[in-house]
Amino acid sequence: MTTTKPTETLATDALRALLYEVSVTPKPGLVDPASQGPHPDMTVFTFIDSALSLQPYFTQCVAVGTAFTGSDLTDLFSRIRPFGVAAEHAMRAATNAVNTHKGAIFSLGILVTASAYAAQVGLELRPTVKEMLQGLTTHDFDGLADKPSDQLTAGEKLYLRDGITGIRGEAEAGYPTVFDMALPALRQSTGTLNQPLLDTLLTIVANSTDTNLVKRAGSADIVPWAHQQAQDYLTVGGSKTAAGWAKLVELNRVFERDNLSLGGSADLLILTAFLGLREGIIENDSFSL
Repeated sequence: MTTTKPTETLATDALRALLYEVSVTPKPGLVDPASQGPHPDMTVFTFIDSALSLQPYFTQCVAVGTAFTGSDLTDLFSRIRPFGVAAEHAMRAATNAVNTHKGAIFSLGILVTASAYAAQVGLELRPTVKEMLQGLTTHDFDGLADKPSDQLTAGEKLYLRDGITGIRGEAEAGYPTVFDMALPALRQSTGTLNQPLLDTLLTIVANSTDTNLVKRAGSADIVPWAHQQAQDYLTVGGSKTAAGWAKLVELNRVFERDNLSLGGSADLLILTAFLGLREGIIENDSFSL
């Protein structure tokens, strides 16, 4: 994919993607303007404050990607990781210690940096991402079995228990859920901007393993059920049909009742929205208002 917008808009598009995601409604298992869903410690305003706190981070990512001249792109990734740690501190300061965008800090930072680098050297984005993240899961998961259990992150625990590589595996593979599933769905969508983003979110749910969902459910057995529910929604026509909307409302109720979250899917929707903005397919005149 070749981006059509100048690199000067990368940080702004990243911020827009964060704000677009939280504005979409109704989103099962997620915070939106109408509901906190299964997240009583968050509101849409928490996400707005969080997003604004991250703008300097995305500006740093653009600068690093633009200035990089090395031949080993894993070094490019290493250079932004400390900025990501600082961005997480800024996020928590803005949200009173609530984790709103940790996953997006990781993945959107990668895409912004890779986009800036790819633009200045004339490369395609997805191969650039893959080169940046070569060996990521091997590196990050090495020696986990010897790590004290109280020091393991939720993602590390899922890897040890179920072999799920989560967002690290998705990133190292070049975000196949985003590039192969979600972005094509967004390109083909019609309706209000809210409707294509809803349908894209459920496309993501139907084609990925959401580690937030697995964590909340306590078992990976929840994944086939989530896939089927999302596919049922898409099969009946998605957000532009009465049946699809009814399915969405039902899922919203079930996810809230059972305390299930789709935080990982939300992060992938943010990435898809970002790429949609870069391609120019998410603009005021692209979808009806």
